[in-house]
Amino acid sequence: MESEMKLDKWGYQVRTCSDSCISAINSYYHQVLSYGRKRSVIMEAPKSDPECVLGNILAAHFLCSTGSSRVSLLIDTAKSFLEHASSYEKAVFECVMYLISPDRDDDLAVDLHSKLLREFPRDLVSLKRAQVLCFYMGRADLSLKLVERVLPMNSHEDYIYGMLAFPLLELGRMEEAEKAGKRGYEINKDDTWSQHAICHVYQHECRFKEAVEFMNDCSRSWSSLSSFMYTHNWWHVALCYLEGHAPMEKVRETYDECIWKELERSDAIPPEVYLNAIGLLLRVYIRGGHDIFGDRLKKLADYLTDQTIWFLEWHLDILIIWALSHTGELNKAEDLLKGLKSRVSMMTKKKQQIMQKGLSLAEALHKYGKGDYTEALELFGHDFDAIDYKIIGASDEQLDVFTEVHISLLLSTGKAHIATQAIEKQLKKREGAPFLWFLTEKAYSILGKDAEAASYGDKARKLEATHFT
Repeated sequence: MESEMKLDKWGYQVRTCSDSCISAINSYYHQVLSYGRKRSVIMEAPKSDPECVLGNILAAHFLCSTGSSRVSLLIDTAKSFLEHASSYEKAVFECVMYLISPDRDDDLAVDLHSKLLREFPRDLVSLKRAQVLCFYMGRADLSLKLVERVLPMNSHEDYIYGMLAFPLLELGRMEEAEKAGKRGYEINKDDTWSQHAICHVYQHECRFKEAVEFMNDCSRSWSSLSSFMYTHNWWHVALCYLEGHAPMEKVRETYDECIWKELERSDAIPPEVYLNAIGLLLRVYIRGGHDIFGDRLKKLADYLTDQTIWFLEWHLDILIIWALSHTGELNKAEDLLKGLKSRVSMMTKKKQQIMQKGLSLAEALHKYGKGDYTEALELFGHDFDAIDYKIIGASDEQLDVFTEVHISLLLSTGKAHIATQAIEKQLKKREGAPFLWFLTEKAYSILGKDAEAASYGDKARKLEATHFT
């Protein structure tokens, strides 16, 4: 076979005779890096050139999470023309094939991507694949090393600084993360990953009004985002309203108009919406806002009984278990929990050990949702640290809700002294968060220390008045 070589967006050789094939591949790159909702454009590549190895393997990777029967055909086609592919295509093929293999070792998968990036450092989509993998491993340190290695060759590129900012966030290096996010935003004001990083910093530093104003200004560019990224950005906005003690009705309005409403779009991906919807509702319920939200959780739970949305994401499954348990769908919640246990039992020994924490958190949320607070606390343990649970595929900001559940359980089961220690640990990171001071007030009130409780309550009320009043 002798078809010509063309150059992709990165300047790397791809064996194809089709301009349409290269165009589809380049469009896919843009969709991945911009969190676009048209990643299916990659399916045009093998249509335009059925013999293109890169087009076939990227299409296979796109489809692999859907369980499509086309995946094996795309892989077989890529294999049959691999001998004639460019060295770049062979490297991508090797990485993707191992990434989608059922018994992969995550460390080896990262190593393969690292090897590819040493040889082809301008390939930001392979960097993104590797960073996503690192995220699910809870290894922000590895993610940062990968992006720092290729940064010198991509210092003026769109998207690279958002990719630098996120692992910095996860490592608690907020000043550097803000600087990187703002650099990315300067290069491209529509770079949602840089926008998202800046919001994370503002939110972490309790600059809630600033975060909301910034994200509202950015929101004009969000209509083309994937269901996940669109609703996740609005989740951040809603959370800033919630943490900054805006009226609960404002949180509800953001949920209704900017998260739930995404489901009305014909190309919406519902599980991506549900993740952000449940994550927000759990925070609302911890804060006692369920009356204002009416039957929204029950309405959501009716959709969550659909087993086709189970086992897509650990983080989503754990939140679903809470929602189903809390709304009385106990049999469904138990079925999902049993399914998770079964899946863990079929993993490699190494992976089983890693995912035990995910299982224990799922069981704890099941008990919490049912109202079995003592048993839930036993599963959490008194010294729960959310940072140990990143392997469920959640950021620090997303994991904070489980810390709030833990503190709530301590207070509900007469462990107020231990609760004060857990709250103090959080206050060292975010002393401007009013809710933490309200929890401190409650803990000291339970301990009978009324003067201290009153002082902490005053502190909380002063803080809540600084944001949205």
